[in-house]
Amino acid sequence: MLAAVENVFPPVPADVAVSLGAFLSGRGVMNAWLVFILTWVANVGSGAAVYGLARRHGALVSRGFLGRHIFTPQIVAHIAEQYRRHGTYGIFLSRLLPLWRGVVMPFAGIAGVPPWRALIPLALASAVYYGALTFLVSRLGTNLDDVVRMIRRVNSVLAIVAGVLVVVIVIWIVRRRRHPPQ
Repeated sequence: MLAAVENVFPPVPADVAVSLGAFLSGRGVMNAWLVFILTWVANVGSGAAVYGLARRHGALVSRGFLGRHIFTPQIVAHIAEQYRRHGTYGIFLSRLLPLWRGVVMPFAGIAGVPPWRALIPLALASAVYYGALTFLVSRLGTNLDDVVRMIRRVNSVLAIVAGVLVVVIVIWIVRRRRHPPQ
């Protein structure tokens, strides 16, 4: 559900909710495919809806306060030109970036990007992003004991490195105080 809301309000922590579902699937509580499919359908559906609304009513944005100060005709023309230049792959790559992915579709709609140039990369990028997230986090849930063991080792090594750095810094400070630079 949050993957759908993310297209309307980008700061929503959709990745956290999907990760929790994927983690639980790795622990045998949920089904990873179901987590992925529900997330993908919700995200693509709401992304397409936002795109459709922006395509149909995007001109209204340029008429009000936002149009006078933010979405001026020059800005909209610039956005449209960028979509023409980088269209399909630009939408695909932008949809892979958290937070940014929520603003790609309304701008594509406002810029008048044709549906096939907007919706296909939306669906593919959503599948890649949420598929990878679901797979990786479900594997984490499956191998949690191994991951915790590895994190303990990494933390031990980092603690030793930090201790050595502190000793080096203390020695450097003491030497600087005894022999100030001239």
